[in-house]
Amino acid sequence: MTSLANADQQARAMEDVLANDIDTHHSRTPAGKPPRKRRVSAFSRRKVDHAYYWMAVPAAVIFAVFLYVPFVRGIMYSFTNSQGYGSCNWIGFQNYFALFRDERVGHAYLFTFLIAIAITVLINVIALFLSVALNGKIACKNGFRAIYFIPYTLAVLVIGYVFKYIFMQPLPELGNGWLSESLLTSERYAWIPIVFLAVWQGVAYSVLIYLAGLQTVDSEVYEAAAIDGVNAWQNFWQITFPLIGPFFTINMVLSLKNSLGAFDQVMALTKGGPDSKTETVSYLIFQNGLGNGEYSYQMANAVTFFIVLAILAFVQLKFFSGKEKV
Repeated sequence: MTSLANADQQARAMEDVLANDIDTHHSRTPAGKPPRKRRVSAFSRRKVDHAYYWMAVPAAVIFAVFLYVPFVRGIMYSFTNSQGYGSCNWIGFQNYFALFRDERVGHAYLFTFLIAIAITVLINVIALFLSVALNGKIACKNGFRAIYFIPYTLAVLVIGYVFKYIFMQPLPELGNGWLSESLLTSERYAWIPIVFLAVWQGVAYSVLIYLAGLQTVDSEVYEAAAIDGVNAWQNFWQITFPLIGPFFTINMVLSLKNSLGAFDQVMALTKGGPDSKTETVSYLIFQNGLGNGEYSYQMANAVTFFIVLAILAFVQLKFFSGKEKV
């Protein structure tokens, strides 16, 4: 009983002390104004190890030296008549005006956009199908995932020469009709091998991203849908696809960006032929800028292409982000 009484007295004493502190605080605060809270910066008490600066600063400097400095110098060269060596003169926007009158450049942009759309659509359709299949309950699932990812680990230029041999020798010998001659020598069908190679390798990385997105979908959602009698088609369009919307967005942006910059496929398969029909913008910038004395002219082309890509990426992100339901 004595211990309980002592505990009760101590509790009352603490209450009196707290009440006095509150009264004192209010007496110091001006009437009609709430007490001011002391703002503390989130970084005021933060201690950062100097090792982080030793890792981050050199990386940032190297990144700037090898990316931003050449980029700025390329913009400067686009306003000159430089051939990549020797002296040059400032000519203003003449290179940019000439781009819009150049039919070869216009055809390269048109061809690039057409194959980019085809590659992007095919990659995402095939990757969605494969990722849903590989995410299901099948035997040797991890083995199939590894097999489908192998193309992404191979060099495009090397595999391009392998595909060039296939399209030049075995396929025409086995084919009939329009396949009896090499597709690479046909002005009408030379784009097919380029799209085929780009899709064959690009699907692997897209499958990986979609598989990561499918892992975030709770299995209870599918169980509830099964109870409601939802079929497989409704299950995909009404549940799976909306829930992996952010992954679809990033896949579309990456696929379009990579396909618009198609270069290795063209270099290995067609080298822009026949008759410059399969020249992409990237290949044209490389071929004429470094080999045909159009350095400053193709620098202007590169700057224009960069602006086009930036606008497309921004519009694409805004469009698909607005469609996401998650």
